[in-house]
Amino acid sequence: MRKRRVLLFLTGSAVIISTLAAAAFTGGYRLNLTPSEPLGLWRIEKLQRPVAIGDLVFLCPPMTAVFAEAWRRGYLRRGMCVGGFAPLIKTVAALPGQRVEITDHVLIDDRSIPASSVSGTDGEGRLLLPDSGGVVPPRHLFVHSSFASSYDSRYFGPVPDSGLLGLARPVFTFHP
Repeated sequence: MRKRRVLLFLTGSAVIISTLAAAAFTGGYRLNLTPSEPLGLWRIEKLQRPVAIGDLVFLCPPMTAVFAEAWRRGYLRRGMCVGGFAPLIKTVAALPGQRVEITDHVLIDDRSIPASSVSGTDGEGRLLLPDSGGVVPPRHLFVHSSFASSYDSRYFGPVPDSGLLGLARPVFTFHP
């Protein structure tokens, strides 16, 4: 009898937790477990205007060889985007038509971007090649994170704006 009550309790708990998780997911809530932005619960807010420099956004990376390699290296998590990737949380640093130069740091239209140093290796000592820079093409965004080890456009280049999910709004977050 006791075993049955425990089993019913565990089953009921699993159903409740699954229902809450599904409701949060469909409501645009996401957990951020990467240090590029504060850890915790975030919400995707629909963008009611054109994207702007400085917007903190959720975006799905495209299914390209660069992102497939990033997946193999463990830079990306599993999620709802094409290819099974989780959306990225990044700040829009440059829009179409802006010129990006990448040396040991990032310059956009000849202005240095704070906290944009470029590393030659990742945390495990593997070679990390910077993007070649250039003019951000139409319908693309150059995205950045001030976290020094962030995997962002410094390395993968501009991403299609078709992957833009919306603004990233913290709900319950913390810096570890």
